[in-house]
Amino acid sequence: MSGTASEAKQNRNTDPDTDREAGGKAGGKAERKADRRTRVTVLVALAANLVIAVAKAVGGFVAGSPALLSEAAHSVADSMNEVFLLAALRRSRRPADRKHPFGYGKERFFWSLLAAVGIFVMGGCFSFFQGVEALRIGAQEDLGGYVAGLIVLAVALLAEGGSLLRALHQVRGQGGLATGLRDPALRTVVAEDGTAVLGVTLAMTGMALHMVTGQVVWEACASLAIGALLVFVAYRLGREARDQLIGEAADPEASGRIRSLLRAQPEIDSVEALFTMKTGLDSTLVAARVDLVPGLDSERVEEVAVRIKRSIARTVPEARQIFLDVTDRPAREAAESPAATGERGGA
Repeated sequence: MSGTASEAKQNRNTDPDTDREAGGKAGGKAERKADRRTRVTVLVALAANLVIAVAKAVGGFVAGSPALLSEAAHSVADSMNEVFLLAALRRSRRPADRKHPFGYGKERFFWSLLAAVGIFVMGGCFSFFQGVEALRIGAQEDLGGYVAGLIVLAVALLAEGGSLLRALHQVRGQGGLATGLRDPALRTVVAEDGTAVLGVTLAMTGMALHMVTGQVVWEACASLAIGALLVFVAYRLGREARDQLIGEAADPEASGRIRSLLRAQPEIDSVEALFTMKTGLDSTLVAARVDLVPGLDSERVEEVAVRIKRSIARTVPEARQIFLDVTDRPAREAAESPAATGERGGA
Protein backbone atom coordinates (compact mmCIF):
# COMPACT_ATOMS: atom_id res chain seq x y z
CA MET A 1 0.00 0.00 0.00
CA SER A 2 2.83 2.42 0.82
CA GLY A 3 3.93 2.74 -2.83
CA THR A 4 0.50 3.47 -4.22
CA ALA A 5 -0.29 5.84 -1.38
CA SER A 6 2.93 7.75 -2.01
CA GLU A 7 2.12 8.12 -5.72
CA ALA A 8 -1.32 9.57 -4.99
CA LYS A 9 -0.42 11.62 -1.94
CA GLN A 10 0.56 14.85 -3.69
CA ASN A 11 -2.52 14.85 -5.92
CA ARG A 12 -4.86 14.39 -2.97
CA ASN A 13 -3.31 17.23 -1.00
CA THR A 14 -3.53 19.67 -3.92
CA ASP A 15 -6.87 18.87 -5.49
CA PRO A 16 -8.60 22.27 -5.67
CA ASP A 17 -11.45 21.05 -7.83
CA THR A 18 -12.44 18.45 -5.27
CA ASP A 19 -12.08 20.97 -2.44
CA ARG A 20 -14.31 23.47 -4.20
CA GLU A 21 -16.82 20.75 -4.96
CA ALA A 22 -16.75 19.72 -1.30
CA GLY A 23 -17.42 23.30 -0.25
CA GLY A 24 -19.99 23.86 -2.96
CA LYS A 25 -22.48 26.65 -2.95
CA ALA A 26 -24.75 25.18 -0.29
CA GLY A 27 -26.13 27.81 1.96
CA GLY A 28 -24.73 30.71 -0.10
CA LYS A 29 -28.07 32.41 -0.58
CA ALA A 30 -29.00 31.93 3.07
CA GLU A 31 -25.67 33.44 4.15
CA ARG A 32 -26.15 36.50 1.92
CA LYS A 33 -29.68 36.94 3.21
CA ALA A 34 -28.43 36.73 6.80
CA ASP A 35 -25.76 39.32 5.98
CA ARG A 36 -28.38 41.69 4.60
CA ARG A 37 -30.44 41.35 7.77
CA THR A 38 -27.35 41.94 9.90
CA ARG A 39 -26.43 45.00 7.83
CA VAL A 40 -29.88 46.49 8.42
CA THR A 41 -29.55 45.77 12.15
CA VAL A 42 -26.14 47.47 12.26
CA LEU A 43 -27.44 50.50 10.31
CA VAL A 44 -30.39 50.86 12.71
CA ALA A 45 -27.99 50.76 15.67
CA LEU A 46 -25.64 53.26 13.95
CA ALA A 47 -28.42 55.76 13.26
CA ALA A 48 -29.70 55.50 16.82
CA ASN A 49 -26.25 55.91 18.35
CA LEU A 50 -25.30 58.93 16.24
CA VAL A 51 -28.43 60.85 17.21
CA ILE A 52 -28.18 59.77 20.84
CA ALA A 53 -24.47 60.63 21.08
CA VAL A 54 -25.11 64.23 20.02
CA ALA A 55 -28.07 64.59 22.39
CA LYS A 56 -26.14 63.11 25.33
CA ALA A 57 -23.08 65.29 24.69
CA VAL A 58 -25.15 68.49 24.53
CA GLY A 59 -27.14 67.50 27.61
CA GLY A 60 -24.00 66.50 29.49
CA PHE A 61 -22.26 69.82 28.87
CA VAL A 62 -25.38 71.83 29.70
CA ALA A 63 -26.01 69.93 32.94
CA GLY A 64 -22.35 69.39 33.81
CA SER A 65 -23.22 65.74 34.37
CA PRO A 66 -20.31 63.23 34.41
CA ALA A 67 -22.72 60.30 34.04
CA LEU A 68 -24.34 61.83 30.98
CA LEU A 69 -20.95 62.63 29.43
CA SER A 70 -19.89 59.04 30.08
CA GLU A 71 -22.96 57.86 28.22
CA ALA A 72 -22.14 60.26 25.36
CA ALA A 73 -18.68 58.67 25.08
CA HIS A 74 -20.35 55.26 25.16
CA SER A 75 -22.60 56.19 22.22
CA VAL A 76 -19.68 57.65 20.24
CA ALA A 77 -17.74 54.42 20.77
CA ASP A 78 -20.74 52.37 19.65
CA SER A 79 -21.12 54.52 16.52
CA MET A 80 -17.49 53.95 15.55
CA ASN A 81 -17.88 50.25 16.20
CA GLU A 82 -20.88 50.00 13.91
CA VAL A 83 -18.71 51.47 11.13
CA PHE A 84 -16.17 48.69 11.83
CA LEU A 85 -18.92 46.08 11.67
CA LEU A 86 -20.20 47.40 8.33
CA ALA A 87 -16.65 47.07 7.00
CA ALA A 88 -16.53 43.51 8.35
CA LEU A 89 -19.75 42.55 6.57
CA ARG A 90 -18.55 43.97 3.26
CA ARG A 91 -14.98 42.68 3.30
CA SER A 92 -15.47 39.20 4.79
CA ARG A 93 -17.51 37.91 1.84
CA ARG A 94 -14.86 38.62 -0.78
CA PRO A 95 -13.95 35.47 -2.74
CA ALA A 96 -10.65 33.69 -2.24
CA ASP A 97 -7.74 34.81 -4.42
CA ARG A 98 -4.08 33.95 -4.91
CA LYS A 99 -2.97 36.06 -1.95
CA HIS A 100 -5.67 34.71 0.38
CA PRO A 101 -6.47 31.19 -0.86
CA PHE A 102 -8.75 30.46 2.11
CA GLY A 103 -10.83 33.60 1.59
CA TYR A 104 -11.42 36.67 3.73
CA GLY A 105 -13.80 35.20 6.30
CA LYS A 106 -11.53 36.14 9.23
CA GLU A 107 -11.98 39.83 8.38
CA ARG A 108 -15.19 39.53 10.38
CA PHE A 109 -13.23 38.58 13.47
CA PHE A 110 -10.58 41.27 12.94
CA TRP A 111 -13.07 44.13 12.73
CA SER A 112 -14.94 42.75 15.72
CA LEU A 113 -11.67 42.88 17.67
CA LEU A 114 -11.26 46.53 16.69
CA ALA A 115 -14.81 47.18 17.89
CA ALA A 116 -13.96 45.63 21.25
CA VAL A 117 -10.87 47.85 21.53
CA GLY A 118 -13.06 50.86 20.68
CA ILE A 119 -15.51 50.00 23.46
CA PHE A 120 -12.63 49.68 25.92
CA VAL A 121 -10.75 52.86 25.01
CA MET A 122 -13.48 55.29 23.97
CA GLY A 123 -16.19 54.07 26.30
CA GLY A 124 -14.72 52.36 29.34
CA CYS A 125 -11.63 54.52 29.89
CA PHE A 126 -13.49 57.81 29.36
CA SER A 127 -16.22 56.72 31.79
CA PHE A 128 -13.62 55.93 34.44
CA PHE A 129 -12.02 59.32 33.84
CA GLN A 130 -15.35 61.12 34.27
CA GLY A 131 -16.11 59.23 37.48
CA VAL A 132 -12.70 59.95 39.01
CA GLU A 133 -12.88 63.63 38.01
CA ALA A 134 -16.35 63.96 39.57
CA LEU A 135 -15.07 62.53 42.84
CA ARG A 136 -12.02 64.76 42.76
CA ILE A 137 -13.51 68.18 41.92
CA GLY A 138 -17.27 67.63 42.23
CA ALA A 139 -19.87 68.86 39.76
CA GLN A 140 -22.09 71.90 39.58
CA GLU A 141 -25.72 70.99 40.13
CA ASP A 142 -28.13 72.63 37.70
CA LEU A 143 -31.67 71.39 38.28
CA GLY A 144 -32.96 72.58 34.91
CA GLY A 145 -30.04 71.04 33.07
CA TYR A 146 -30.45 67.78 34.92
CA VAL A 147 -34.12 67.58 34.03
CA ALA A 148 -33.19 68.06 30.39
CA GLY A 149 -30.49 65.42 30.78
CA LEU A 150 -32.95 62.93 32.22
CA ILE A 151 -35.29 63.57 29.30
CA VAL A 152 -32.42 62.93 26.88
CA LEU A 153 -31.61 59.67 28.66
CA ALA A 154 -35.25 58.59 28.62
CA VAL A 155 -35.36 59.09 24.84
CA ALA A 156 -32.03 57.29 24.52
CA LEU A 157 -33.41 54.38 26.54
CA LEU A 158 -36.31 54.02 24.12
CA ALA A 159 -34.02 54.23 21.07
CA GLU A 160 -31.46 51.79 22.46
CA GLY A 161 -34.23 49.45 23.57
CA GLY A 162 -35.74 49.50 20.09
CA SER A 163 -32.36 48.73 18.50
CA LEU A 164 -31.81 45.89 20.98
CA LEU A 165 -35.24 44.40 20.21
CA ARG A 166 -34.42 44.54 16.49
CA ALA A 167 -31.13 42.69 17.09
CA LEU A 168 -32.74 40.08 19.35
CA HIS A 169 -35.49 39.53 16.78
CA GLN A 170 -32.83 38.73 14.18
CA VAL A 171 -31.04 36.41 16.59
CA ARG A 172 -34.26 34.51 17.18
CA GLY A 173 -34.91 34.35 13.43
CA GLN A 174 -31.46 32.82 12.87
CA GLY A 175 -31.94 29.95 15.27
CA GLY A 176 -31.75 31.47 18.73
CA LEU A 177 -28.81 32.44 20.92
CA ALA A 178 -26.63 29.40 20.19
CA THR A 179 -26.81 29.83 16.40
CA GLY A 180 -27.64 33.49 15.90
CA LEU A 181 -24.77 34.80 18.02
CA ARG A 182 -22.14 32.91 15.99
CA ASP A 183 -21.91 36.02 13.80
CA PRO A 184 -19.45 38.37 15.58
CA ALA A 185 -21.08 41.42 13.96
CA LEU A 186 -24.52 40.55 15.28
CA ARG A 187 -23.06 39.45 18.62
CA THR A 188 -21.33 42.82 18.96
CA VAL A 189 -24.53 44.75 18.20
CA VAL A 190 -26.46 42.76 20.80
CA ALA A 191 -23.70 43.32 23.38
CA GLU A 192 -23.51 47.04 22.59
CA ASP A 193 -27.25 47.61 22.72
CA GLY A 194 -27.68 45.54 25.85
CA THR A 195 -24.83 47.41 27.52
CA ALA A 196 -26.30 50.72 26.34
CA VAL A 197 -29.66 49.96 27.98
CA LEU A 198 -27.92 49.07 31.25
CA GLY A 199 -25.64 52.10 30.97
CA VAL A 200 -28.51 54.53 30.40
CA THR A 201 -30.33 53.03 33.39
CA LEU A 202 -27.24 53.51 35.57
CA ALA A 203 -26.79 57.10 34.36
CA MET A 204 -30.44 57.98 35.04
CA THR A 205 -30.21 56.45 38.50
CA GLY A 206 -27.03 58.35 39.30
CA MET A 207 -28.42 61.67 38.06
CA ALA A 208 -31.70 61.21 39.94
CA LEU A 209 -29.90 60.39 43.20
CA HIS A 210 -27.61 63.39 42.69
CA MET A 211 -30.65 65.66 42.29
CA VAL A 212 -32.36 64.23 45.38
CA THR A 213 -29.35 64.13 47.73
CA GLY A 214 -27.14 66.85 46.29
CA GLN A 215 -24.21 64.41 46.47
CA VAL A 216 -22.16 64.10 43.29
CA VAL A 217 -20.79 60.78 44.53
CA TRP A 218 -23.89 59.05 43.12
CA GLU A 219 -23.14 60.23 39.60
CA ALA A 220 -19.46 59.46 40.01
CA CYS A 221 -20.33 55.92 41.04
CA ALA A 222 -22.68 55.64 38.06
CA SER A 223 -19.84 56.69 35.72
CA LEU A 224 -17.47 54.19 37.30
CA ALA A 225 -20.09 51.45 37.03
CA ILE A 226 -20.65 52.28 33.35
CA GLY A 227 -16.89 52.13 32.79
CA ALA A 228 -16.62 48.74 34.51
CA LEU A 229 -19.53 47.42 32.45
CA LEU A 230 -17.94 48.58 29.18
CA VAL A 231 -14.54 47.14 30.08
CA PHE A 232 -16.12 43.77 30.89
CA VAL A 233 -18.07 43.68 27.62
CA ALA A 234 -14.98 44.77 25.65
CA TYR A 235 -12.95 42.00 27.29
CA ARG A 236 -15.50 39.30 26.44
CA LEU A 237 -15.88 40.44 22.83
CA GLY A 238 -12.13 40.83 22.41
CA ARG A 239 -11.41 37.37 23.83
CA GLU A 240 -13.90 35.72 21.46
CA ALA A 241 -12.48 37.61 18.45
CA ARG A 242 -8.93 36.68 19.49
CA ASP A 243 -9.78 32.98 19.74
CA GLN A 244 -11.24 33.04 16.24
CA LEU A 245 -8.37 35.02 14.75
CA ILE A 246 -5.61 32.74 16.01
CA GLY A 247 -7.34 29.64 14.65
CA GLU A 248 -10.29 28.27 16.59
CA ALA A 249 -11.25 24.65 15.98
CA ALA A 250 -14.65 23.66 14.65
CA ASP A 251 -17.42 22.84 17.09
CA PRO A 252 -16.77 19.55 18.95
CA GLU A 253 -20.02 18.15 17.57
CA ALA A 254 -18.92 18.81 13.95
CA SER A 255 -15.45 17.37 14.62
CA GLY A 256 -17.05 14.30 16.16
CA ARG A 257 -19.21 13.74 13.10
CA ILE A 258 -16.18 13.99 10.81
CA ARG A 259 -14.16 11.58 12.92
CA SER A 260 -17.03 9.09 13.07
CA LEU A 261 -17.48 9.29 9.30
CA LEU A 262 -13.78 8.64 8.68
CA ARG A 263 -13.70 5.69 11.06
CA ALA A 264 -16.75 4.18 9.37
CA GLN A 265 -15.04 3.99 5.95
CA PRO A 266 -14.03 0.40 5.15
CA GLU A 267 -10.89 1.57 3.35
CA ILE A 268 -9.58 3.53 6.38
CA ASP A 269 -7.63 1.45 8.86
CA SER A 270 -7.21 4.22 11.46
CA VAL A 271 -7.52 7.98 11.87
CA GLU A 272 -4.14 9.20 13.03
CA ALA A 273 -5.03 12.89 13.38
CA LEU A 274 -7.89 15.25 12.65
CA PHE A 275 -7.43 19.03 12.53
CA THR A 276 -10.13 21.65 11.97
CA MET A 277 -10.01 25.44 11.90
CA LYS A 278 -12.68 28.04 11.32
CA THR A 279 -11.68 30.22 8.37
CA GLY A 280 -14.83 32.33 8.47
CA LEU A 281 -18.32 32.56 9.83
CA ASP A 282 -19.60 29.66 7.72
CA SER A 283 -16.40 28.02 6.51
CA THR A 284 -14.08 25.48 8.10
CA LEU A 285 -10.83 23.87 7.03
CA VAL A 286 -10.57 20.12 7.64
CA ALA A 287 -7.29 18.19 7.49
CA ALA A 288 -7.07 14.50 8.36
CA ARG A 289 -4.16 12.06 8.46
CA VAL A 290 -5.36 8.51 7.92
CA ASP A 291 -3.98 5.02 7.35
CA LEU A 292 -5.63 3.01 4.60
CA VAL A 293 -6.01 -0.75 4.61
CA PRO A 294 -3.22 -2.60 2.78
CA GLY A 295 -3.55 -3.60 -0.86
CA LEU A 296 -5.16 -0.54 -2.49
CA ASP A 297 -3.71 0.62 -5.79
CA SER A 298 -3.26 4.32 -6.65
CA GLU A 299 -6.45 4.55 -8.72
CA ARG A 300 -8.50 3.05 -5.93
CA VAL A 301 -6.92 5.39 -3.41
CA GLU A 302 -7.94 8.40 -5.52
CA GLU A 303 -11.53 7.16 -5.79
CA VAL A 304 -11.68 6.64 -2.03
CA ALA A 305 -10.27 10.11 -1.33
CA VAL A 306 -12.82 11.82 -3.58
CA ARG A 307 -15.71 9.85 -2.07
CA ILE A 308 -14.64 10.62 1.49
CA LYS A 309 -14.27 14.33 0.77
CA ARG A 310 -17.74 14.46 -0.72
CA SER A 311 -19.15 12.59 2.27
CA ILE A 312 -17.53 15.06 4.69
CA ALA A 313 -18.90 18.01 2.71
CA ARG A 314 -22.42 16.56 2.86
CA THR A 315 -22.13 15.76 6.56
CA VAL A 316 -20.58 19.10 7.56
CA PRO A 317 -21.64 21.74 5.00
CA GLU A 318 -19.34 24.39 6.47
CA ALA A 319 -16.29 22.24 5.57
CA ARG A 320 -15.14 24.27 2.55
CA GLN A 321 -11.53 23.03 2.32
CA ILE A 322 -10.88 19.34 2.94
CA PHE A 323 -7.45 17.71 2.84
CA LEU A 324 -6.64 14.03 3.31
CA ASP A 325 -3.12 12.80 4.00
CA VAL A 326 -2.35 9.09 3.83
CA THR A 327 0.59 8.07 6.03
CA ASP A 328 2.96 5.33 4.91
CA ARG A 329 3.43 2.63 7.52
CA PRO A 330 5.97 -0.21 7.48
CA ALA A 331 4.66 -3.63 6.48
CA ARG A 332 5.15 -5.00 10.00
CA GLU A 333 2.91 -2.29 11.47
CA ALA A 334 0.34 -2.87 8.73
CA ALA A 335 0.23 -6.57 9.60
CA GLU A 336 -0.59 -5.66 13.18
CA SER A 337 -3.25 -3.11 12.25
CA PRO A 338 -6.88 -3.49 13.41
CA ALA A 339 -7.98 -4.26 9.85
CA ALA A 340 -5.40 -7.02 9.41
CA THR A 341 -6.18 -8.63 12.77
CA GLY A 342 -9.95 -8.38 12.33
CA GLU A 343 -10.42 -6.11 15.35
CA ARG A 344 -11.99 -3.26 13.37
CA GLY A 345 -15.62 -3.21 12.33
CA GLY A 346 -16.44 -1.75 8.92
CA ALA A 347 -19.38 0.30 7.67
